[in-house]
Parts: sequence; structure tokens; C-alpha cells
Amino acid sequence: MSNTVHFQARGRTVVGCTLLVIALGASVTACTGGDDHPLSAAPYDAAGQISFNGPTDAGKKADPDKPLEVVAEGADGRITDVTAVDAAGRYVAGELSADGARWHSTSPLAAGARYTVRVSTEDGDGAPGRKVLTFETGMPSAKKTLDVAFGPKAGAYGVGQPVTAELSQPVADPAQRAIVERALKVRSTPAVEGAWHWVDDKKLHYRPKEYWPAHATVQVTSALSGIKIGDRLWGGKAEPLTITTDDRVVAVTDAAAHTLTLFKDGEEVRQIPVTTGKPGFETRNGVKVVLGKEPFVRMRSSTVGIAEGSSESYDLPVYFATRVTWSGEYVHAAPWSVGSQGSANVSHGCVGMSTANAEWFFGAVQEGDLVEVVNSDGETMEPFGNGFGDWNLDWAKWTTGSALTGGAGGTTDQDAARLRPTVV
Repeated sequence: MSNTVHFQARGRTVVGCTLLVIALGASVTACTGGDDHPLSAAPYDAAGQISFNGPTDAGKKADPDKPLEVVAEGADGRITDVTAVDAAGRYVAGELSADGARWHSTSPLAAGARYTVRVSTEDGDGAPGRKVLTFETGMPSAKKTLDVAFGPKAGAYGVGQPVTAELSQPVADPAQRAIVERALKVRSTPAVEGAWHWVDDKKLHYRPKEYWPAHATVQVTSALSGIKIGDRLWGGKAEPLTITTDDRVVAVTDAAAHTLTLFKDGEEVRQIPVTTGKPGFETRNGVKVVLGKEPFVRMRSSTVGIAEGSSESYDLPVYFATRVTWSGEYVHAAPWSVGSQGSANVSHGCVGMSTANAEWFFGAVQEGDLVEVVNSDGETMEPFGNGFGDWNLDWAKWTTGSALTGGAGGTTDQDAARLRPTVV
């Protein structure tokens, strides 16, 4: 690694018009006309005006553990802009000192990557200069890698399906979480606003502000490979994921009216008489996501804490069971309660309907579709741990679970990488 040249820039006051800081290679616009104005000239070669702490000898590679630093040389110039990006298009965030004397990276470099650094400068007369630097980083000697497994499996889902990311190592530090989150990309066509939410140290969920659009394509990728996350922890592998959405299907269960109404793309398709949880076993309110469908399931009261032989115990064969929680809440056929369906709530928490209606509902929904329960005396569906209750957090609350400053409404990667001095 070459030695960093330190610089003491003289203080200068910018007056007249607003300083225009531009990317290298872009045209320079003067504040006033005239070919004799210093900003009207083509950018000069700033090679003699800056230095950086990257390797200069052929075949040598930079240590990805160390931050990148660009320093202005001499007292008659300053750095105005630095952009660093690797061959994969990953930008490096950085910070420029107020006097333009020094820029240093604030996000980790990738290992085994080739970087291009574009530096813009100006001399004492305000004339623009530029310099393009390239270097490569070596491989880390870390013992741990952070692999990522995206979910669900590739395929078609309802518009309520969250995207998940399972990490192979726990990440608790907020700064390290920001590195991980920034590298996990979710892109949808059509585009929608969305954000990651840290469920715990090893799991993240991603959802849009509203439900996914119908017939959308959602692509999930990771740019973590080779990125230093923390002490001896580096980004590892992650298989990309593509899912699609079908029609917008929402089933609204009104526990007080004893009905389930299925809507497709906003239009009512069918209303079904149902029964929901009786006192002491009230069905959870809130939005739930269909987790799966089971043509037959044996339901035993002992699995939900009801003692065998008690007055509330049961052991029943159940058909056309659509699961909405891992703890055993379903929409299913309940021929034993047909007399109460549409008029009373007599179940132990599930939504029961006739066998014919349950068979129809079973065929009308798929994983990722939405089942919303309203007007029940039960608690609200928990956001995590018992299925996908993600939609029961409002958007403001959801974005507090993001490790990135500003949440989903923050800056883009490229904007965050281009930190410019403030002109007063």
C-alpha cells in the first residue's frame, strides 16, 4: 500500500453563485458566460493534485479491511466530489471533509473486486480538474461468512406474500445490519415502495407499503458477496429469487355478521355463512396470509393445550383446510356446525363452513392470498412468529424495523455514495 499524503487546504469562501459539484465526465456549466471564465475550460488532469492510499505497484492489491482514502496535495486545490464503484456496480459510501482536503470511505470494500474511483477537484481559481483511479482488492482471511437464503420458493403467490431473508450468522450491531440490509435488493415490476424489517438477529421480512400489485414480478438479489460486515465476518453466497403474483384475492371474515366474503381484484365473488371462535377461543382479528392448503388434517385439542377428556376436547378429521397460522388456525370444512354457520360463533378459533363451501374456498385461494378477520373479540394477529402477520403493522411502524437511516424513503445507493461539501 502506498503512503497517504497529508494535506492542509487553505480556507476559501465561495461567493456569487451556488457551487456546482458534478460527476466526472459531465459537462461543466459556468455561473456566467464567457470563454475566459475558469469554469468554461475543459477539466484539467488532477493527477498531481491528489493521492490515495491504494496500491500503485503492478500486481499488488488493496486490503479490503482498510478504508479507502483520497487526499488533496498542496494548498492550492480541493476535492469537490468522489465516486467509487466496483465492477458489479456496487457504490462505496464516503465522507468529504468540509475544506475538501480529504475523502474517506464509510462503507466496506468488497474482497476480490476491481474498483474505479472518479475524483473531481478544483484549483485556487475554481477551474475543474479530474482524475480516474483504479485498483483491486485482495481476498479476506476471515473464518466466517454470512450466507443468505431468500424465501418463499420461486413460484406464483397472492399479493400478500412477504419476502424473507434467513441469515446463516446472527447480526445484532446496527451498523452491520445496515451493511447487510443495503445489499439485499428487492425489485418489482411494476415498481412499488417497500422496506426490510428485522424480525430478529437472523431473519428479515420485506413487504411493500401496500399489497403487491396483481400480476407483478418480484426479483430478490444479494450484493453481499465479498463485503466485510464486521470483525472476521464477510458476506457470502445467496441464490437470487423470482416470484410472481396472481390476482388480488382478499377474504374478509366478519365475526359479528358470521360471514366470509371473498373479493377478487376488488370485486365481490362470493359470500359464505361461517362460524368463528366462541368466547374463550375467539378468532384473532387482523390480516393473515395463507400459509398453505391441506386436503385433510386430523385436528386434536391436545395440540393447542386443551386437556384430553375435558368438556372442550376434540379429535376430528377435517377436510379442505386452508392454514393461516402455524398454531393451528384454519379456514376449513365444519359439517358438525352447519346449524350455527351464519348465526353463531361456536368454533375453537378456526373459521368453519360447510364442506361444499370449504371445497370451493380451498380451490379459490393460494399461498400469499389474504384472510382478514374483523369484529372479533379476539386479540390482533401478532406480526411475527405465528405466520405472516406483517400487514398488521402500519407503514410507519414497519419502517422502524429497518436498519437504514430514513427507511424506505431514504437515499439511493448512488446518492448515498456521493457525499458533497456543503456551501454556505
